[in-house]
Amino acid sequence: MREMKDSGIEWVGQIPKGWNRSKLLYCLRQPICDGPHETPDYLDDGIPFISVDSLNESKRVDLTQVKRFISEHDYRMYMQKAKIEKGDILFSKAATIGKTAIVDDEVFMVWSPLAIIKRDKNRIDNDYLYYLLNCDALIDAIRLSGSFNTQANVGMREMERAIIPIPCQTEQRRIADSLDAKCAEIDALTADIEKHIETLEQYKRSVITEAVTKGLNPDVEMKDSGIEWVGQIPKSWSIHPVYYYFNERKNTNYALKEQNLLSLSYGRIIRKDINAVGGLLPASFSTYNIVESGDIIIRPTDLQNDKRSLRTGLANERGIITSAYIDLAPKSGIYSRFFHYLLHSYDVQKVFYNMGNGVRQGLNYSEFSKLKVFAPSITEQADIVAFLDEMCEEINTTITQKQKQLEALSEYKKSLIYEYVTGKKEVISS
Repeated sequence: MREMKDSGIEWVGQIPKGWNRSKLLYCLRQPICDGPHETPDYLDDGIPFISVDSLNESKRVDLTQVKRFISEHDYRMYMQKAKIEKGDILFSKAATIGKTAIVDDEVFMVWSPLAIIKRDKNRIDNDYLYYLLNCDALIDAIRLSGSFNTQANVGMREMERAIIPIPCQTEQRRIADSLDAKCAEIDALTADIEKHIETLEQYKRSVITEAVTKGLNPDVEMKDSGIEWVGQIPKSWSIHPVYYYFNERKNTNYALKEQNLLSLSYGRIIRKDINAVGGLLPASFSTYNIVESGDIIIRPTDLQNDKRSLRTGLANERGIITSAYIDLAPKSGIYSRFFHYLLHSYDVQKVFYNMGNGVRQGLNYSEFSKLKVFAPSITEQADIVAFLDEMCEEINTTITQKQKQLEALSEYKKSLIYEYVTGKKEVISS
């Protein structure tokens, strides 16, 4: 057991007796800077331009994932402010604070939410510094030291003033090597679990699509639906446009008569606190639409730019939701939960994205209501829903268990990094 001492650093506590402490600035060869604050003209090809969402869990910047590019002219202009060199560390100081990666390629530019950190090789090992910057405790200390004290940003000058523990460079290297090996094992387990989750999600999508387009009887006689992305359906099922089964509900929330605020999130309609929604005044909700239990909500906006979000959800209670969404009110004689599953199947097959009009590729009820859908008898609708509810619950339970495993691995990785870079765990020399 090593002899320890008080570091005098609140977020660190005790460190090994032979370790020192230093302001981060004194370990750098120049002050921390960031990329351009103005938004450049994006191109389909050219010099890679990365923002926070270009950084993933990888230790290195992965330019193969970059979706935005800028011209050679803009690149040279921005380089005058922020020259990026191999070995620099990028740190997300806004949005998803703390995303960190080491630069292996010099020919690209970053946007302003990314800080560019250039270490002094005579003071600190680059990989050790990378792991230090991955400590949530350090990030929280930097944030709290700022005059703004906000969760939304970390100041570069506050970062420079942060006090960090400094072992000798030989031990820094040992710590970094050990963390590389241990984190690689954790990352491999994480990737495996994530792959399992994606497989389960794909299986769930296929189960839903199979049930709502083919029914539950594998021996039933089939017919061509005439719908390209559907193919054959049971012969007895009827085919009609959406408007045959649903009206549009427009019930404006005048005088704030309803205050149960709802939101479409990841294919589910969830409650939100009407008093904690980012500064919106209560009067703002007078333009919202009152929805009823059993309504199907469609988010028809920004089809051109957002091809990842789920755009359908089933309301299970009365409440209000933005009037920018389409509210489908079921007519009598149908089971809206069946159509929720059916439209979800359309959604994950990206059927809606070719329907939009206008600059932002939006839809209104008149356009959406012409979409061809189909339905079995009300009894068969209920049977299909009961089957899917049971199947989806089983799959979702397994997914939830695996997500908890991911959370446990993430917490373990964070604690491991913290304990090694603060000297609470010792790297045993082989």
